[in-house]
Amino acid sequence: MTSRSLEGVAPATLATAPDAAPDVAQLAWAEARRRKLWRRRILPALGIVGLVALWWAVVVVFDVKPFIAPSPVLVLQTLYTKREVLLANLLPTAMEAAGGFLLGNLAAVLVATVFVHNKTLQDIFFPVVLMFNAIPIVAKAPILVLIMGNGMEPKITIAALVCFFPTLVNTVRGLESVNPQAMELMRVLSASKTEIFFRLRLFNALPYLFSALRISASMCVIGAVVGEWIGANSGIGAMIIQATFNFDSALLYSAIVMSASLSGAFFLAVALAERWIIRWQPETVH
Repeated sequence: MTSRSLEGVAPATLATAPDAAPDVAQLAWAEARRRKLWRRRILPALGIVGLVALWWAVVVVFDVKPFIAPSPVLVLQTLYTKREVLLANLLPTAMEAAGGFLLGNLAAVLVATVFVHNKTLQDIFFPVVLMFNAIPIVAKAPILVLIMGNGMEPKITIAALVCFFPTLVNTVRGLESVNPQAMELMRVLSASKTEIFFRLRLFNALPYLFSALRISASMCVIGAVVGEWIGANSGIGAMIIQATFNFDSALLYSAIVMSASLSGAFFLAVALAERWIIRWQPETVH
């Protein structure tokens, strides 16, 4: 474009035209962020509020007796008035669940590493692990209590067993599903098994591992509570049993809410760790 052809163009137009594209991109990014916030924050909150409202409506409309199903208001009152007792029983359950989560997932990652590097051991012991996982947890819990006693050890072990199998399966799959071309390149570069594991296999398995950790984050609390059902003097599981025998439905529901909150806290911690560690995956916006 010559200088004469530019004489008819307003200076403001020349100044703002290059900025039009960034403005459109910024608006599109803001709209995508708004939709993401709506889907990930507001919609789940609306679902919880709707569930609580449905619960309250069923109790009021059908005039359900409090010893059968308390209203949400009564549960909130119990959470406040008995908060010290609930928190005191939540602490041992949280310790058992956290210990089982760490122990079970660490053992699963180590066993998965051995299986990937030794196919013979995987063919021998993987069916054994599968059959052992098929035994219901309520059947394994009494055996562990008889062997280990009535302390925290059997509860931690039960929580670890619940976490072990999903993490083992996902980690093995992640370690094995490596791009063949990338594997061939590492071998051409004379990389050792240790270098291949830490520089290729482990990075490939991290998304699979965190998918299993999300499951384990809630399952470990279930395992700890089931262990407390078999025999315990404290904990959320023991409180659930006592509230059931005493027909104290408000305390029962309050203990369930505390257990669900603990599972949600573990899940949120795993999700934040995944977002902090796995940074190379693009964030999808729906």
